[in-house]
Amino acid sequence: MKKRHFLKIFVGVLGIFLVGTLLAQEKPLTKAEASGFKATSRYRDVMDFIDQLQQLSPYLRVEKLAESPEGRYVPLLVIGRPLPTPGPQLKNDLRLVVYFQANIHAGEVEAKEACLMLARKLVLNPDSEYLKKLIILIAPLFNADGNEKISPNNRRNQVGPEEGVGVRANGLNLDLNRDAMKLESPELRGLLENVLLRWDPALVFDGHTHNGSYHEEPVTYIWQLNPNGDQSLIDYMSQQMMPSVGKILEKKYQTLSIPHGDFMDIRQPEKGWRPLGPQPRYLTNYIGLRNRLAILNENYPYKDFQTRVKGCYHLLLAILDYCQQHAEEMKQLIAQAEQRTVRLGMKPGPEDYFIVEYDVEPLPEKIKVRGYEMTLEKRPGKWPRVKINEEKKIIYEMPFYARYVARRKVRYPWGYLIAYPDPEVLENLLRHGLVVERLTAEVTLEVEAFQITSLKAAERLYQGHHLNKVEGTPKVIQKTFPAGTIFVATGQPLGKVAAYLLEPESDDGLLVWNFFDRYLAPQWRRGFNEYPVYKLYQPVPLPKRVVSWAQKAQ
Repeated sequence: MKKRHFLKIFVGVLGIFLVGTLLAQEKPLTKAEASGFKATSRYRDVMDFIDQLQQLSPYLRVEKLAESPEGRYVPLLVIGRPLPTPGPQLKNDLRLVVYFQANIHAGEVEAKEACLMLARKLVLNPDSEYLKKLIILIAPLFNADGNEKISPNNRRNQVGPEEGVGVRANGLNLDLNRDAMKLESPELRGLLENVLLRWDPALVFDGHTHNGSYHEEPVTYIWQLNPNGDQSLIDYMSQQMMPSVGKILEKKYQTLSIPHGDFMDIRQPEKGWRPLGPQPRYLTNYIGLRNRLAILNENYPYKDFQTRVKGCYHLLLAILDYCQQHAEEMKQLIAQAEQRTVRLGMKPGPEDYFIVEYDVEPLPEKIKVRGYEMTLEKRPGKWPRVKINEEKKIIYEMPFYARYVARRKVRYPWGYLIAYPDPEVLENLLRHGLVVERLTAEVTLEVEAFQITSLKAAERLYQGHHLNKVEGTPKVIQKTFPAGTIFVATGQPLGKVAAYLLEPESDDGLLVWNFFDRYLAPQWRRGFNEYPVYKLYQPVPLPKRVVSWAQKAQ
């Protein structure tokens, strides 16, 4: 009798196990999961996975983010319960919009797999707390063309996946994480049009993998860094949100993490830890200029592929955990930052400024990195090689140099007048979402001109450009501007973006990226012309009308 009773219990437990297994098998698996983390998803794998998710839920819509240079449809997943509608109705939607992006560098694939896993979790759990407070956008395959060039010969200095990864550049051989200002790629143009301007996410996440310093933590992250962005948002990310996310990662998901960076000196690790620079060509820094929150994730390549993917997945969950708990606070902080930007541009004073050169300082709290004993091996004609002793672990405590401050600044204007109606300049400004106007009648104004005294183009090509470095002298002049002159006011939500693009001494503006080259030097004499963008400091009534995208050539 006992045997029969035991057999019934055993059969029941076995049945529950088998049903559970079958249910688990009904869930679509990513290529990484299905291969035992020996491979990463190709384009077709991603699209098939998305198709399967669509069959499981009415709360997922797939939109077109962009079409790649090689003609691939770049998908954007919109997940919400109920599904949201962009446009005027979205302004009345109380949920916070969050955007996760992966594979901007297609050799850095952990976030791609993690984003697919996140989409599956959201679709299969429509009653989750996440979907009560959040609208979640996911672009798992931002660089679709680079992803199709998978080879085991790419990124050979990382641990797996053994079947290989894609390449860094897109189909135009552009690094998409250097294109946020010049907007030369269809992917970045699509991001502006179909994500940032259409959905206006409060938070943007950009997933990467970093070959750098050696440490135990599989997940690293950093926030927007450019000091021309709203400092309160930068402080919120560095002092509140990301430290909290790090604690959630460790306590809830048993995943170690640290702010992203590298040892400033391998020979003296305690000297300091420092991330990549603050230029807005890097997407997350650009997002900060738009008065939004941003997270750059860099996964650690020397852990095995499965650990990296799961670590990144846990980071995504920890971010959602924080966002759904602090959605109202985040929206309020962003609204206040946007109001400050508009007020600054409406009536800037002599004390208001734009930073053209900066220094970096350590944050108040030191950082702890779980590292190893390290030595440098010199190699004639090559970079020194770092050798680590994994048997000897060391916790390094050091300053974290991640706060950029002004070294030199220039006065912030009420608006910019562009002397030549250059179609490429105008198109760039409009793509960013700036309000651009044209004068409808001739006006004479007191403006500040910038007389160039030195212009040097970098000898080495960078993203197809010889980057310019300029020096010059500002001077106040009276100048007559004809009807048709382009005017860009700074008293708008994207006023900081306008300043970064148009300031002559900006380190990442349109002058740097060669947009104004044809106007900078005369053909038959030595010297340089005035920079063809003039700064207007005092608010004055101007006869003007707004330029729409359809009217840009008129």
